[in-house]
Amino acid sequence: MPKIAVCGLDLSLDSKRIVNIVVVTTKSPQTTATMEIGFSHLHSALRWILLILLVLSVSKVMMGGGKRFFEKDRKLALVVLILAHLQLLIGFALYFMKNYSSYLSNLGDQPAYVRFFAIEHMAGMVIAIILITLGYGKVKRGESDAAKMRAVKVFYGLALIIILVSIPWPFREGFAHLGWF
Repeated sequence: MPKIAVCGLDLSLDSKRIVNIVVVTTKSPQTTATMEIGFSHLHSALRWILLILLVLSVSKVMMGGGKRFFEKDRKLALVVLILAHLQLLIGFALYFMKNYSSYLSNLGDQPAYVRFFAIEHMAGMVIAIILITLGYGKVKRGESDAAKMRAVKVFYGLALIIILVSIPWPFREGFAHLGWF
């Protein structure tokens, strides 16, 4: 039996001539599960795109000779920033869809992968995305090419390391069932 979720306001005119709107949607467990699966696949697919672009961004400034920071380098850093924030939003949606927040009070009774997703994965990714945001801010406001390249090396490089540690790789203990995608 689908649940009825009411959100919004009431569609009527009151004495003050204010229009109120009610949005009524049906929310079945099947719809929620389908959305959760879709978000999980999107989150996983975007992980690979973000990792490739982040590695490309860091490697370009580390091995690129270090002479000039071109406009295309700034645009690459911006795409990394946008993808990282998109990943964060999808990750927060998954965090609450999968109800990991409810496990915070009794993590000792849960399997290790629940603790990983409830605390370690989320905290690591938030810290990495903060570093990417700070790094892009320094790139945008940097006065010299050397300062911009240093910002990408330091902030994006640290973010890359934290992201690599915070990803639930299938070769880590307890994550083999998740696979590579």
